[in-house]
This record gives sequence, structure tokens and C-alpha cells, in this order.
Amino acid sequence: MYRIAVVGATGYTGFELLRLLASHGGVEVGALTSETYSGQEIGAVFPALTKVISCRLRKFEPDVCEGADIVFCCLPHRTAMNNVPDLLDRGFRVVDFSADFRLRDHVVYEQWYKTEHVCPERIPAAVYGIPELYRDDVRGAKLVANPGCYPTGAILALAPLLRAGLIAPSSIVIDAKSGVSGAGRKAELDLQFSEVNERFKAYGIGTHRHTPEIEQELSVALGSEVRVSFTPHLVPMTRGILSTIYADAVGGATGESAWVALQEVYENEAFIRLMPEGAFPNVSQVAGSNFLDIGLTLDERTGRFVIVTAIDNLVKGASGAAVQNMNILLGLTETQGLIHPGFWV
Repeated sequence: MYRIAVVGATGYTGFELLRLLASHGGVEVGALTSETYSGQEIGAVFPALTKVISCRLRKFEPDVCEGADIVFCCLPHRTAMNNVPDLLDRGFRVVDFSADFRLRDHVVYEQWYKTEHVCPERIPAAVYGIPELYRDDVRGAKLVANPGCYPTGAILALAPLLRAGLIAPSSIVIDAKSGVSGAGRKAELDLQFSEVNERFKAYGIGTHRHTPEIEQELSVALGSEVRVSFTPHLVPMTRGILSTIYADAVGGATGESAWVALQEVYENEAFIRLMPEGAFPNVSQVAGSNFLDIGLTLDERTGRFVIVTAIDNLVKGASGAAVQNMNILLGLTETQGLIHPGFWV
């Protein structure tokens, strides 16, 4: 059994991670940290984990992770970069949930996250953790930068179409809706029930910090700079992201050629499901799972592709992707702990 440590285990992504690890079968949880709940059993914080995982939460210091084969760092942006270097220096392999090592240019990070990056020299060693695109790089990585939830759906849908020359890079519009859990487990007025229930709003218009992450990876896919219009929305549901993406067809592209381009890339991918013609994803189909569902059509009237993706923001958009990356790092079957009966919530 491989030994796992989770730093910052009491957020929503921490709970999802522990839920997946508990039924994994190839790993055991050896250490959990929390600054807020230090000294308490994890079952006292998340009663659903009582008699599932028995581990007392401790304050973080690198020694807490001693003996771990993988350390998951579930700390917030701006905080993770203060702790990850110590873990790497002690020889731990780290899967980091924050954005602190996702962006390859620390200047871009500082512009969008409004803070100085304290260890930009560590960024080149980080592998961007979308396995479907970077599986071979993940295998030998010491630091995996787990991708953001909004970028996951957008990047995986668009990268094959850009590579195939089927869409105009300058025409991409991403309209995404997320459940409230995407904002994290924190007490903020905008996230209270009465502020969210029966309401539906856009936010971060033109300024959302996942924008450069999407643009970075799409630019890599195309081989030249890509800029997108990305607008996220908050909807009154707990989990899930539905993204509706628009892009102009080019080069004689058809709905069939676009579907073939996706099929050629993803036909052997366990967690990518392409919807049949005329069908489109629903977040209820992916809730609790590590699947990404993609539907696509060409609007003949406008010559524009409409692509719809659905993921669970806490699983494929965070903790499920992290377990998928862990499986690759440890040389395990990539689907272990992620596909089994009774998995979905």
C-alpha cells in the first residue's frame, strides 16, 4: 500500500479527495493537516468519513508528511507556493491543487493573482496535470500542477479542434456555469444560501484568473497565441460545471470532421465521453464522477461550432484529476479508485 499525505484536508476538494482515496484500494492515508481543525479526528469535521478514515488532523510542517509516497497539497492559491518548495526539497512527490505552479510565466501569474510569486524558479519543473494531454510528462514529475476546474472542460474540448485546424482561434467564446462549491468551503456573504438560491449571475467578466490558464494551454495546442472570451457564472446548485463554447468553423470544417478530430484523440481515454450526434451533456450525468462529457454541433446558419462540456468541478475539475495523476505517478492503473460500482453521488 502506498502512503498518502494531504495538506489542507478540510476543504471541499479535501473531502472529495479523501472520499476517493478511501475506496481506492491501493493507498492508505497516513497524514492529514488542517490549521483550523488541528487536533480533531477527520470524522469530527466530516462525519461521513467516520469509520471510513481514522486520522487525526495536525498543523502543517513538512515532517508531518514523513514516509508519504505522494503529498497532495490542497492549500489556497498564494499559500501553496510557501509550502511546496519545502516538500520538494525533502524528496516528496507533490500534486498541488492551487494555481501557483500552473502558469509557466510567473509575470502572468502575478498580473492575474495580484501577488508576487515567491519561488518562480520552481515553475519550470511543474507539469500541468491534464493526463489526457500530458500523461508522459506526469509519469516522471516531482511536482504536478493540478488543473483548474473551468480550464479542464474548455481545454479538453478545444485542443483537438485547434490542432486539426477546424476552428478560428480568435473566435472562441467560453460561457461557463458552476455550482457554488467551486468557490470553496468558506464563509462569504456572496456564497450564503439566501444570496445564491434562486439567483443566477455572471462574475469575473474579462478578469477571471482561469483565463490565462485556458489561453496558455490552447496556445500550446495550436503552437501560436490564442486569446479567448471567458465568462463564468454562478448557479444555485452545489456541484458541476456546464460550459457552452462557441467557435467559428474554418477550412471547410463540418460537424462530422470535428467529431472525428475529437474521436481520434479521445477514443481510448477512459474519462472522456463523446455524446452521440444531437445529444448534449447534463451535469447530473457526471455528478460525483471523473468523467468529462462533450457534445458538439455545427450551426449551419452562422458557420459556428457550439460545443458543450460537463464535469463535476470537485472531481474531474479537482480531486478526481488529482487521483488520476497520482495513479500515473505511482505506476498504477489510471482508473483505479475512479471507476467502480456505486461511485456516483
